[in-house]
Amino acid sequence: MKGWLAAVGMVAALTLAACQPAPQTSPFQATDITGAAFARDFRLTDHNGQVRTLADFKGKVVAIFFGYTHCPDVCPTTLSDFAAALQQMGPQAERVQVIFVTVDPQRDTPDLLKQFVPAFNPDFLGMFTDAEGLKLLAKEYKVVYQKTSVKGADDYLIDHSAGTYVYDPQGRLRLLMPYGSGPDAIAQDLKMLLATS
Repeated sequence: MKGWLAAVGMVAALTLAACQPAPQTSPFQATDITGAAFARDFRLTDHNGQVRTLADFKGKVVAIFFGYTHCPDVCPTTLSDFAAALQQMGPQAERVQVIFVTVDPQRDTPDLLKQFVPAFNPDFLGMFTDAEGLKLLAKEYKVVYQKTSVKGADDYLIDHSAGTYVYDPQGRLRLLMPYGSGPDAIAQDLKMLLATS
C-alpha cells in the first residue's frame, strides 16, 4: 500500500511539474534579478571619507557585498574571488567597482576598512554608515545580519547575508551572485554586463 501511495504521489508531482512554464534560460552564471524593486541606491561613506551613491559609479559595473573585517571565511573569500576575477579581465577591470559594506560599524573603523579592503585590490572600496543607517540600508537591500558567538563587547562573530549584488554600467540592478561563485564565473558575468551595456 505504501509503495502504491508513493507511486501516486510521484505521478502527481510530475504532472504538476509539467504544468509549470519552462524556466527562462539566462546567459549569466549568477541569478538574474533584473527589474527587482529593491537595492535601488545607497548613500555611504567610503574608507577615504568621501560620501558616495550609486550614481558616482555610472559607466562601471558595480558589485556590492555586505560583510565585516573580522569575518573568518565568507568575506575574505568573496573579496579574493573578485580580485582574481578582475585579474582575469585585464583592462576591462577598470570598468568594475567592487564595494564592501561593513555590517559591523562598532568595530570596523574607516582606518580598519582602509587597511583591510584594498589589501585584496587597491581599487576596492570599503564603505560604512552608522548603526541606524545600516538598519535602513539592510532593509532596502534585503540583507540580514546578527551578532553571534558573543564573548565580550568587542568579541563576537556576525552571521550575515553572503550574496553580492551587481549593477550594470547604467546603474540598474542585474545580478545576485551567490557566495562561492568563483573567479571564472564572476569574470564571465562581469564581462557580459560590460559587453551588453
